[in-house]
Amino acid sequence: MDHGHDKDRNIADQHGPELLAERFEADRGQLRAVAYRMLGSLGEAEDAVQEAWIKLNRSDTAGIRNLSAWLTTVVGRICLDMLRSRTSRREDPLFSDTYIPDPVVREDGAAPDPEREALLADEVGLALLIVLETLVPAERLAFVLHDMFAVSFDEIAPIVDRSPAAARQLASRARRRVQDAAPAPAPDPARQREVVSAFLAASQAGDFEGLLAVLDPDVLLRVDGGVLLPAEASTLVRGAERVTAQSLTFAKFRRTVRRVTVNGAPGLVSLADGTPAGLMVFTIVDTRVVGIDIIADRERLAALGVR
Repeated sequence: MDHGHDKDRNIADQHGPELLAERFEADRGQLRAVAYRMLGSLGEAEDAVQEAWIKLNRSDTAGIRNLSAWLTTVVGRICLDMLRSRTSRREDPLFSDTYIPDPVVREDGAAPDPEREALLADEVGLALLIVLETLVPAERLAFVLHDMFAVSFDEIAPIVDRSPAAARQLASRARRRVQDAAPAPAPDPARQREVVSAFLAASQAGDFEGLLAVLDPDVLLRVDGGVLLPAEASTLVRGAERVTAQSLTFAKFRRTVRRVTVNGAPGLVSLADGTPAGLMVFTIVDTRVVGIDIIADRERLAALGVR
């Protein structure tokens, strides 16, 4: 990341309080995008950005040549601290294998929300966010900042207290994990919708053979029931036959459903008495469903703005 942009020269001379706030607001979208990829939580991402604003106001800006680069690394450091704090709390539900990071949901046919769409400029799918949850904090930071936001390893190194070469190794290990575990979704949205329609029709008809026809043999079903539902409400099931045998899990999606787009992928919201009762997200490769992620926590769906 270049620290020599002309627009950022002599920041100490330029940055009165109003201009500083203006510059921060101009960078807020990217900072939220960085924090969302780092944390997988919309609320925590916003907290990290706000903390960066507080740090900026408390800092001497005289030595800052590139404010955008400085803010990006500050947000990265804040997120790293938050991840490390999270991993020290073993009772945290984010440790569960069934935890699903916060999705960005858009109603089909609805006008895009520019603020939320900015979070997904690179079409960060839910499957990728789930893989990122498995990385150790330093690996996640190195991968997100370097591979997604082109931050140099020279800049990443002091954040993780490593050499640039060691920071490069962190990103490399993370990259291999991501490439091995995060499937590349089907590129054709229309085809993805067709696959979801076939899945929905088979599910609503109780057609096991129809379900098997659209499920990849190694499909992974993840149900996140949240912390308020019984533990058995959350489950992790692999394999088309086992997932099909769990078809009662899909019972709520036999009611009224609404199509949505979730982090660029097709999804369904089930409604009970007009209230969202579940969110189902599909990861599709070629013509088969390779992943199904369900959030069944009504309070969390409401908090995420799913109406």
